[in-house]
Amino acid sequence: MTTGWTREQMAARCAMDIPDGAYVNLGIGIPELVAQYVPGGREFIYHTENGLLGMGPPPDEADRDLDLMNAGKKYVTAVPGAAYFHHADSFSMIRGGHLDVCVLGTMQVACNGDLANWSTGEDGAIPAVGGAMDLVQGVKQIFVLTQHTTKAGEPKLVERCTYPLTGRGVVSRIYTDLAVVDITPDGFRLVEPAPGVSYDEIESKTGAPLLPQAAPAG
Repeated sequence: MTTGWTREQMAARCAMDIPDGAYVNLGIGIPELVAQYVPGGREFIYHTENGLLGMGPPPDEADRDLDLMNAGKKYVTAVPGAAYFHHADSFSMIRGGHLDVCVLGTMQVACNGDLANWSTGEDGAIPAVGGAMDLVQGVKQIFVLTQHTTKAGEPKLVERCTYPLTGRGVVSRIYTDLAVVDITPDGFRLVEPAPGVSYDEIESKTGAPLLPQAAPAG
């Protein structure tokens, strides 16, 4: 049975596409793992919306600083030269277009780049807006890091989002346990399958048409 990438492998694959020197915000959940996989020879400057620029990887339990947490209430470290600032200043950085990449989780992402990651819209559902609506409007490039399907096997990559939107047309690339998928003017396009995963399997678990990998240039 095909399993595709683990969460750690998904995060490492996503990190490969972040350019050197980028200012990066990581969403809660699987995206937080990206901080552990900076490719050799590159430096990412991590931002967390609760007021830290220069966030480092998670500390060992014995080395935790109880005052150092990210927006997801996880313990982090601060790299040399890190800066602390007010929550409002943090959102000014986001809204002012000063961050290069944001990696977010999602409930649904549509083939036109629409993102739904804060609520199912159902009665009694607990909304989790956080900073996502600001991030998708203010950050230059939005990556999504998520399982390809729900626990019930329903596609998360869909023709049209049925949950309340976080942003319209904001996502550029998706990383799942099965594949890397781009948002194009023609819809979803396969960029790279996980090792051992076929196009047919990825297509069958995608809730919208999936264009095959583009032919190599030349």
